[in-house]
Amino acid sequence: MDETFVSFGEQGAQLTYGSYLRLPQLLDAQHLESDPPAHDELLFITIHQVYELWFKQLLHEVEAARDAMAAGEAGGRLWWAQHLLARVHVIERVLVQQVDVLETMTPQDFLEFRQRLAPASGFQSVQFRELEFLSGAKDESYVRRFRGLTEAEQERLAARLAEPSLWDAFLDVLRSFGLPAGTDEEVSASLRTAAHDRSTYAVVWALAEALLQHDELAASWRARHVVMVERMIGSKSGTGGSSGAGYLRSRIPLRYFPLLWDLRSEL
Repeated sequence: MDETFVSFGEQGAQLTYGSYLRLPQLLDAQHLESDPPAHDELLFITIHQVYELWFKQLLHEVEAARDAMAAGEAGGRLWWAQHLLARVHVIERVLVQQVDVLETMTPQDFLEFRQRLAPASGFQSVQFRELEFLSGAKDESYVRRFRGLTEAEQERLAARLAEPSLWDAFLDVLRSFGLPAGTDEEVSASLRTAAHDRSTYAVVWALAEALLQHDELAASWRARHVVMVERMIGSKSGTGGSSGAGYLRSRIPLRYFPLLWDLRSEL
């Protein structure tokens, strides 16, 4: 039989929708801790599993965008970086909107099973931290503070701390266009040059705006998330021992690319 032959549909029965997507395993991954089962716990688990799937996709896209930018103008892939960052923006908007689904759960419904979650906490999402590190907000203290990390997770986060970030790759783009990027002062001057001569530095400006959009959408998610948490549990501490909404509010001012924000005041 020709090994290149592919049979589509049910006739060949070589690959089905369910087997390709591993649906038996996927749909068996929602196990409730509450007893008797709390109705809304399935929603809570599903929402957070979906978040983790989107985080996985975002890491995939951001890594590829970073690598395309790191190659610089000579690499001929800056258009690809723009394309992938546009996809990142769409996914991040979905992340923000997904909070609306979680908010259909009332505080009373959440309290039916909340105590069963301790000491698990969203603070422990390794993929979310990877995304922050990869975006440029590298925080070594997180790895030290959180003792529940597996060896594999520690290695993943250590790798993210050591590898180039999106911002590092953007600086490579500036250099590939002959724009100085050795110090913050040089970068700021180069950004002003690109902003005032967009015909010459169209790609540089487009990538700068794409990064800023990524930053803004991440901030929008953090802000939306903290309001949802306050609506659900008020000022109670988090299940993982954090200060809950207080900790989340402290993260709202986080900026991945502060020089891009500072540029607005300099134009």
